[in-house]
Amino acid sequence: MSSNAREALSRLVAALEHHLDLAQNIDVVQPSLLEHAEDLLRDAFFTYDDTLFTEFDVELPFEILDDSDEDEDDDEDLEDEDPDFIDSDDDSDNDFEEID
Repeated sequence: MSSNAREALSRLVAALEHHLDLAQNIDVVQPSLLEHAEDLLRDAFFTYDDTLFTEFDVELPFEILDDSDEDEDDDEDLEDEDPDFIDSDDDSDNDFEEID
């Protein structure tokens, strides 16, 4: 593994350990510290993932979605499950009936 990938992996492991330390003490940890640790963990994960792909053309075996992707997927799932689902992002005028 090249030095960039090794450094990214070390940073990811350190971020995981830091997050675990805070999680184990969640009753005394300020929420802002945990949020910061989550941001660091997310950044370290994506940096490692990107480094692996850039250096070795290898992808990690799982897919992580960002918040915007998750919202879109939730709407699609609801459309599939519920035929009466109304997409609030739909700009069509089909929702209105003309009354004389």
